Amino acid sequence: MKNNFYFKKTISNIYMKPTMKSEISSQILYGERFSIISKNKKWIKIKTKYDNYTGFVKNDKFMKNFKPTHKIFKLKSQIFKKIKNKFIPINKFIYFASRIKIRKQNANFIEFEKDKWIKKKDIKDVNHFEKDFIKIFKLFLKTKYLWGGKSCDGIDCSALVQIYYYYNNLFFPRDTKDQIKYCRKISKLNYKLGNIIFWKGHVGICLKNNYFIHAYGPEKKVLIMKTDKTIKLIEKTAKLKIKKVSNIKNY
Repeated sequence: MKNNFYFKKTISNIYMKPTMKSEISSQILYGERFSIISKNKKWIKIKTKYDNYTGFVKNDKFMKNFKPTHKIFKLKSQIFKKIKNKFIPINKFIYFASRIKIRKQNANFIEFEKDKWIKKKDIKDVNHFEKDFIKIFKLFLKTKYLWGGKSCDGIDCSALVQIYYYYNNLFFPRDTKDQIKYCRKISKLNYKLGNIIFWKGHVGICLKNNYFIHAYGPEKKVLIMKTDKTIKLIEKTAKLKIKKVSNIKNY
């Protein structure tokens, strides 16, 4: 495909308008596929292939003819430089669910870009499916809340849910309003393991024993709370009632 590109920075903001003063609507990860709608010297307007999200990113790092072989299975993987057969950490990381292509490897490290190496233990095959959704969500515990964020440097409620699907190569919308429409409603209103609770503008996932994990704006982080207390708190403080309950497998 002619209009088929892959992002080449470890992470970047997607802006609503072509200015860094604009609102951040989402982020794009290394190896994420997109098409170009329009561009100038400083900015490109993109549409992500995974979730059809549109916005503006700086016109610099992207690539063509990229076929990922692996993906990151760690919150953030330290990047190293190889100097005289020694691997020296640099102040850069690549984030969970980013797609990479192995160029070279040895027993413990892989090179995913020229002079950029990461530990082999931090990656999985690109087709790896992680059934344990709790494992993925708990990786992000205590991550700060960031509107539009989708990494351990900051994440919002809808991205926390979406990242499970993105890692597993399954489509899932980016924003809560679209997630509500996409997910099938379960017949009985209950809060069992794996159920997704939606409010207007908010979403989270039920864990075992009446616990609930979400990226919660008022607390400014990803945290686990009692499900029933969370429902009452959101109704009291935000004046919001539950709009839908679905299940992580109901899509």
